[in-house]
Amino acid sequence: MESDILIIGSGAAGLTAALALAEKYQVTVLAKGAISDSATGWAQGGIAAVLDAGDTFDSHIRDTMIAGAGLNDRETVEFVVENAPAAIERLAGLGVPFNDGNLSLGERWHLTREGGHSHRRIVHVDDATGWAVQQALQRAAAAHPNIRLMPDMVAIDLITGRHQQAFSGSGHVWGAYAFDRSAQKVEAFCARATILATGGAGRTYLFSTAPSGATGDGIAMAWRAGCRVANMEFMQFHPTCLYNRETKNFLITEAVRGEGGLLKLPTNGERFMPRFDERAELAPRDIVARAIDHELKRLGLDFVHLDISHRDADFVRGHFPNIYDKLLGLGIDMTRQPIPVVPAQHYTCGGVVVDRCGRTDLPGLYAAGEVTMSGLHGANRLASNSLLECFVYGDAAAQDILRVFDDLPQPPAIRAWDESRVSEADEEVIVQHNWREIRRFMWDYVGIVRTTKRLERAMHRVNLLAGEVDDYYGNFRVTPDLIELRNLVEVARLIVRSALNRKESRGLHYTLDYPRMLPTAQDTVLVP
Repeated sequence: MESDILIIGSGAAGLTAALALAEKYQVTVLAKGAISDSATGWAQGGIAAVLDAGDTFDSHIRDTMIAGAGLNDRETVEFVVENAPAAIERLAGLGVPFNDGNLSLGERWHLTREGGHSHRRIVHVDDATGWAVQQALQRAAAAHPNIRLMPDMVAIDLITGRHQQAFSGSGHVWGAYAFDRSAQKVEAFCARATILATGGAGRTYLFSTAPSGATGDGIAMAWRAGCRVANMEFMQFHPTCLYNRETKNFLITEAVRGEGGLLKLPTNGERFMPRFDERAELAPRDIVARAIDHELKRLGLDFVHLDISHRDADFVRGHFPNIYDKLLGLGIDMTRQPIPVVPAQHYTCGGVVVDRCGRTDLPGLYAAGEVTMSGLHGANRLASNSLLECFVYGDAAAQDILRVFDDLPQPPAIRAWDESRVSEADEEVIVQHNWREIRRFMWDYVGIVRTTKRLERAMHRVNLLAGEVDDYYGNFRVTPDLIELRNLVEVARLIVRSALNRKESRGLHYTLDYPRMLPTAQDTVLVP
């Protein structure tokens, strides 16, 4: 199937790009599951932007650089921060119902504050901002005649010169092969330009707030095709994931702490964050997550408490209606009781290297959002900068494609997917076992606090699994589970390699063997 532009991923970055491009060209958007099954829909907190008269771009830039432990690219941070207000206006124009501010004070929207921010600058839709944004983008895309939305398409590999009928060593990207779940077959999707908007790699870990599809597909595909990948050691762990045996992976937004929520020990109700950082509960996520991890290990606890019950009950219900209802259904009244929480993997700060137009190392291939390393986040993402990056870079990639489209060559004849030398899988248990093993050892050995010995053990295990998966992949027909497992192994290896290369503790990468931060900040860039 051929179109002008192929976009892999249907979240904020992918749909933002699609809407901009569809004004002139035919766009195909592939989603691994349902169109709405992206990480965007899971985002609770909001979007960071300078929208208040008392706030400044310089302040937002400074907060981002501080959170990123100096590893951020300043020009990229300036680019994203300065384009944030326009991105919010575009979303409002699409009908995103941001919470109203106090009009008598001249406030158009209600702005909340989150950890690491020195000012209230988080525009939101209650505590379900991502879902509201996803629905607005999806409605607009579904209504556009030039956008073809295709759910249940599991991308396998990027199409390059080696897939041409007349073989070429060119690294030019002409689209991707994807497995059609409904038809149970692989199809080639060809285009003059391709945008990766596949999200992060959270499911590499045992505990994660990411959706089940976050298996690092875009990062692994780009790496196999020849793109550089950078800063994969910086895996953000959200400090406050609900601890509950019935409900897994439910995030308690950072805005709960921004509105006065306190972290306490369940043993005696003592606050502990002031012992770790002068900003206490409003410290950046890496500091809060390490503090909680320290207390859990020190006292042998399963969880700590996040308590906002001292605030007015109507205020809590009004600000966090979705979280309140969810917890109440589990027997927790957050207006009267503390919430049991633990850290969980939350965001992939590294990824495919891109420039400020979203261009990767390969001609014809762009990327936007969590799949990338743009230079915005550095060693730790500042809260609510993630959705913002999706909107700014989704639009930036689209604008560059619009500018150069006439110079992009038409796709050549591409070979169909060849299954003539493989058979049906005979032991699906191998895939499931290896999936569980990766997530377990990544959690144990490559988690919040690391050591060189643990990382070496993880590398030994991932290399063994890589051999098993390569052998399995070469002999059996692809399935969605096998495709994801192959990508998980690739991404796990990139994470461990990056972590072993960094001989310091910086931001999200904390190792007991190198506890100090080096005077010069340098990216960890891996070259295929």
